[in-house]
Amino acid sequence: MISFLRLLLVPVFGVLIFTERDTAALVVLVVAGVTDWLDGVVARIFDQTSRLGQLLDPAADRLYIFVTIIALAWRDLVPWWLVALVVLRDVVLACLMPILTRHGYGPLPVHLAGKAGTFALMYAFPLLLLANVPGLVGSLAWTFGWASALWGVGLYWFAAFLYVEQVVQIVRRDRRAEPGTA
Repeated sequence: MISFLRLLLVPVFGVLIFTERDTAALVVLVVAGVTDWLDGVVARIFDQTSRLGQLLDPAADRLYIFVTIIALAWRDLVPWWLVALVVLRDVVLACLMPILTRHGYGPLPVHLAGKAGTFALMYAFPLLLLANVPGLVGSLAWTFGWASALWGVGLYWFAAFLYVEQVVQIVRRDRRAEPGTA
């Protein structure tokens, strides 16, 4: 399973980026991105989806995002407020899970906005790492990396608001369906 391979590469990537072996870290990040895309293509072509894949793929995305943004902040390549925005969004979504479980639901389907936000962040991170390179390459990487990161965070939070709204609707619907409630 391709998602499992991506998960196995997370600690490899983490060691590489924290030890400033940026070229190797970029290669692992690109491989992870390509395998994520390939996993989606294969699933669509063969109409194959599994519950495990539906759980592993977003988990791998979250882990790459978390490890990358922490490492970039640790190395002073991005500010800690960006880390806080990204991590806080996932904390908000994690807080929704007990509510969904209590109402008999599992994880909600992924929104396009969430996918786009994740893509934008995953696109931004290698660029923000390349921004460390002096000269024109670094300047361009910084500009496009930050543009993508800000869009990514915006879409990430927009998707979070959509998820919160879905949970609110589920709770309201379930309350109306309970006997003796108006």
